[in-house]
Amino acid sequence: MAAPGFPPGFGAPVSGTGKIAYPKHFCRKTVDYSACTVRMLKERTLCPEREASPYTLDASPDAAVEMLPPNGTLSNAAASACTRFVHSALNKDRSSVNAGCWMPDGRRLITASYNGMFTLWSGFSFNFEATQQAHDEPLFSLCWSRGGEWLLSGDGAGTVKYWQTTLNNVKEVSPHAGAVRAISFCPTDTYFATGSDDGTVKVLDFERGTTVRLMPGAGLEAGKSHRWDVKHVEWHPDKAMLASASKDGSSKLWDPRAPREAATLHQHKGPVTQVRWHPAGRYLLSGSKDQLTRLSDEAAAFKGHKREVSALSWHPVHAELFASGCHGGAVHFWSTTRPEEPLSSCHGHGHASNAHDSAVWGVEWHPLGHLLASFSQDMHTKFWSRARPGEPRTAPRDEEEATERCGLRDSNSPLLLLR
Repeated sequence: MAAPGFPPGFGAPVSGTGKIAYPKHFCRKTVDYSACTVRMLKERTLCPEREASPYTLDASPDAAVEMLPPNGTLSNAAASACTRFVHSALNKDRSSVNAGCWMPDGRRLITASYNGMFTLWSGFSFNFEATQQAHDEPLFSLCWSRGGEWLLSGDGAGTVKYWQTTLNNVKEVSPHAGAVRAISFCPTDTYFATGSDDGTVKVLDFERGTTVRLMPGAGLEAGKSHRWDVKHVEWHPDKAMLASASKDGSSKLWDPRAPREAATLHQHKGPVTQVRWHPAGRYLLSGSKDQLTRLSDEAAAFKGHKREVSALSWHPVHAELFASGCHGGAVHFWSTTRPEEPLSSCHGHGHASNAHDSAVWGVEWHPLGHLLASFSQDMHTKFWSRARPGEPRTAPRDEEEATERCGLRDSNSPLLLLR
């Protein structure tokens, strides 16, 4: 006879005490954007004038049904700052998480660890899905092609591997003698650029896997692009232009067709760790060991970090919003219109003052813009979402503080977080 609550043919599970031991039920934290996206499409059809007007929410949980995705609330970029802690993911093989990127469809996140492994995490419930030994050396860089068909990974031995969307390795090239710190595709996916600890920036033909051009630095010995390690490189969103950051304290602009660099920028007083082109290609954002983030052509300096800036990422929808991470474990959100102070910051679970316990090596926005993933030397990958209706933009450190501050009115329009 079947036990109560069990399908026919299944006996009642009995514990060592002789009592029926029913399976434990628990709710996993989930962030699903489906309902919000459907509502946005419905309102665009029935109320097209809503897009041109400010959209605010009541400061109560009942307002959750009115929430829209980031591209449905274009009037308020600050509402998309992901300050609410959702989940902390820790791989069984404990190792520093050096890089990560979302799948093009946003359904999964891939992280690259110091032990050379790929780890896949769900983009909805954030649970572990799979691991794969990708390299024999530490992994430092990941990059999807613009078309979303190929993934490139770079390791500490100077090797770059080609991966299909199914994570099948189809090719391997070794363009550098040092660790490959960054990879970036050109707008047409025909070529990709790499930056390495050997002090060089190279452009490779994607199909052949051969080096097309070594970017030679002016006044340097042959075979060098910078005087010291190249920490990052990124291709312009739609032009034949490269930007590179180096440990020598400079960032350079390159035309792949020219024999020398197009320009050398000396905006920082320390090693430059990151460069990120504005999504529209208007500005170049750079972070440095001098604890500053600077925006080229705007003479804007973003001061807020107490350690060197190690990670930068522009929001995929709101062009004025970007996130930054530092060696101290802090993650801040900034607006290009307000460089004086951060819009908000991430606080770790419990009473932690920072997002992570040690250096943040990367921050990556979900393609829709409603989630942020951060990767750290503390071996954790953390997921952050927008605040719920009524919660302030600066995340509380615990649930008691959240309850006390719930009366504050806020115009955030987050996705529903089920717990």
